[in-house]
Amino acid sequence: MSSNIVTLDHGSGGKLTMDLIKMFTDYFGNSGPSGMADSAVVDAATNIVAFTTDSYVVNPIHFPGGDIGKLAVCGTVNDLAVSGAVPRYISCAFILEEGLKISELEQIVESMAKTAKAAGVIIVTGDTKVVERGACDRMFINTSGVGFLKQKHRSIGLGINVKPGDKILINGNIGDHGLAVLSIRNSFTNDIKTDCAPLNNLIENCLAVNDSIHFMRDATRGGLAAVLNELAEKIGFGVILIENSIPLAENTRGLCEFLGFDPLHLANEGKVIIVAGEGWEDILSTMKSHPFGKESQVIGTIVDKHPCRVVLETEIGGSRIIDIPAGMQLPRIC
Repeated sequence: MSSNIVTLDHGSGGKLTMDLIKMFTDYFGNSGPSGMADSAVVDAATNIVAFTTDSYVVNPIHFPGGDIGKLAVCGTVNDLAVSGAVPRYISCAFILEEGLKISELEQIVESMAKTAKAAGVIIVTGDTKVVERGACDRMFINTSGVGFLKQKHRSIGLGINVKPGDKILINGNIGDHGLAVLSIRNSFTNDIKTDCAPLNNLIENCLAVNDSIHFMRDATRGGLAAVLNELAEKIGFGVILIENSIPLAENTRGLCEFLGFDPLHLANEGKVIIVAGEGWEDILSTMKSHPFGKESQVIGTIVDKHPCRVVLETEIGGSRIIDIPAGMQLPRIC
């Protein structure tokens, strides 16, 4: 690489651009059969295709347990997986600020490559733009993903089969990602790390157990509260959550109490909410057998009372309504 920082010339389409592209292809591969064409041409294993896209502007770009590259791959993989799809292909587009260190960019690219390999997906196409200093904050990444799904899983993301009596499951501790980013941003000393992880293998295992899964969603921005309020509003039923069943690490609980945050509203990047009917016990057992689901719990139930409301039964025997927060507690956490 002929320069140790990103310059505007890296976005010119000339030799420096080719240097960047070579770094990407060294880590991501040469896009399989598409080579270096302007579009990736891939095989479709089924005529039912799931497609998603997301942009990542997290600040800072490195945080305990992860970075913007790992986050971008996991976020797109998980969005596909909770729709019932098997993720296969990802695109990535970088917007780079002039002056960014090439070595730092390479760290992110390497992280993306490792995460994609772990998730079993291929980064097949992408784009790079360089903007003037101050026009973006070091690095923004957009990723899009394609996956394939079976007909019987087509409605899982919609929740149309959810009914009273269904159990609500989650695969582990909530709130860690939001607080990990907040801590590094504000120089808090603690051992909280992001939960960022690709969940497609765990989800695929669960879907293979039986047909009891009626809904899935990853609890990212807005956290557990946002997902369950959206679901309750959509299906017209109520949700009861059991406070002492919701997994929460002690250090996360303590920092939330100190800062006045509700962990139900905090972002996660490695948590899937599964709503399952009869047969949920086998789903829970499968979740617990996976490395990303060892702390899985049943945290609530779908009910036919208090329609469109999420109610938390507290540890002290009371109850309170859980609303979606009016504003984002922590900006730029993904």
